[in-house]
Amino acid sequence: MLSSALKPDPLTPAMAGLLERIRRAGRPPFETMTPVQARAAYELAAEVLEPPRAPLARVEDFAIPAADGAPLRARLYAPSHERLPLLLYLHGGGFVIGSLETHDSLCRQFALRSGGAVVALAYRLAPEHRFPTAVDDTWAAIRWLAEHAGTLGLDGGRIALGGDSAGGTLAAVGALLARDQGLTLTLQLLVTPGTAARADSDSQRRYGQGYLLDRSAIEWFFGQYVAEAEREDWRFAPLLAPDVDGVAPACMILAECDPLVDEGLAYADRLRAAGVAVELDLFRGVTHDFIKMGRALKEAGAAQQAAADALKRSWMR
Repeated sequence: MLSSALKPDPLTPAMAGLLERIRRAGRPPFETMTPVQARAAYELAAEVLEPPRAPLARVEDFAIPAADGAPLRARLYAPSHERLPLLLYLHGGGFVIGSLETHDSLCRQFALRSGGAVVALAYRLAPEHRFPTAVDDTWAAIRWLAEHAGTLGLDGGRIALGGDSAGGTLAAVGALLARDQGLTLTLQLLVTPGTAARADSDSQRRYGQGYLLDRSAIEWFFGQYVAEAEREDWRFAPLLAPDVDGVAPACMILAECDPLVDEGLAYADRLRAAGVAVELDLFRGVTHDFIKMGRALKEAGAAQQAAADALKRSWMR
């Protein structure tokens, strides 16, 4: 297994400078806010470091019904009006923050670079909707798209599933649920996902303070989302799934200086041991959420392109 301890001072100069600017800005930590305040703060800052929203042929809002009938907001991004394959994308934010708006630029980049469509889902957030609501909403969206993508002019036979951070967790879980229900996905795109039940890995200790995503914030997010007694449920921690055999091929994009990197590497190892094809890109010297910093980090664009290339290959199989 790859080690996350690669050099004494691993940050790239650009990443180190960016973290220093963030520190000087004096933003209060999420865990010092209410969930509503944290959402507003994240919404204001989420796209500051991203390129302008790319124009696309189609950007359309619609709704997908949840299992309980609640309408879930969704947004379609497509570079053309052709019958395209699609990626169902689940935003990050610790299951508590994040929205269609916070990940709009990123979803546009995936659509533009891959040539396919992206459907972003606004799954319901904690603490108003605790575990496993986000999982249930993810599965409802996968199933709905498999059956109804044609009504959007898309190819429901070629669906990939992806997400970043907490969205990556949901994507990994959704891929397992799809396997169990006999629904074939072309790819699971896992960007800096959480996969473990506890924040106790070496990388959690090494990068858990001062590297953008702090352990204190992780524990706050977890506390809002899941009860202590439910943390061993594999739908929260996919690394604990009974087996991962036969799940969709994976593209994993990880950051070296991320508290979650060790559990991402562990999940990649678990998939490979089960015979699942895994394409792993470990980006050196950057932190969690780096893929959304394309205005400041060259690694962000490289990661977006790596994801897009993996999607294109999966849709051609």
